[in-house]
Amino acid sequence: MTRTPIPLTVPDLSGFARHLGATLQQRGAPSHLELLNMLARAAGLRNYQHLRAISAAGARLEAAPPAPVDHAQVERALRYFGRDGALAQWPSRRGVQMLCLWAVWSGLPAGDVLGERQVSQRLNALHGFGDAALLRREMVEMGLVTRSPGGLDYRRQELAPPPEARELIRRVALRRKG
Repeated sequence: MTRTPIPLTVPDLSGFARHLGATLQQRGAPSHLELLNMLARAAGLRNYQHLRAISAAGARLEAAPPAPVDHAQVERALRYFGRDGALAQWPSRRGVQMLCLWAVWSGLPAGDVLGERQVSQRLNALHGFGDAALLRREMVEMGLVTRSPGGLDYRRQELAPPPEARELIRRVALRRKG
């Protein structure tokens, strides 16, 4: 049986090793599949299948031409941001919510491990409706941010935003600067 190589990129090797070591201490000698799942979870993914799916999607995305930007969707999402670039209110439509979360994600520091209070402070500076917990939960659910098993530490995942999100991030960044 041929093996398909699956790349694993980890933004913080120290955090990866710490998580993996703690999991190994708790469980003892893991099976092959348990070890694969531990590696994937230490990298901030749900499990090994999630890692394989991301790898397969990445291979397909590299071969595909860049997708055109849906400017109407970007405009819909941009309406929820104020002149200062802060998310003024939470959208009701799920597609617009996800797009807005990418713009909020872009305002978090890359590579830093932040405590819950620090993340909330950063998110409060990026939105104006007073619900940092909602944003944290949604960003973790979307995979934009990883949360430690105890829920105390958060880290922004370095992902490639979809075309609409890249355009929204660019336009929101202009508002934040101006």
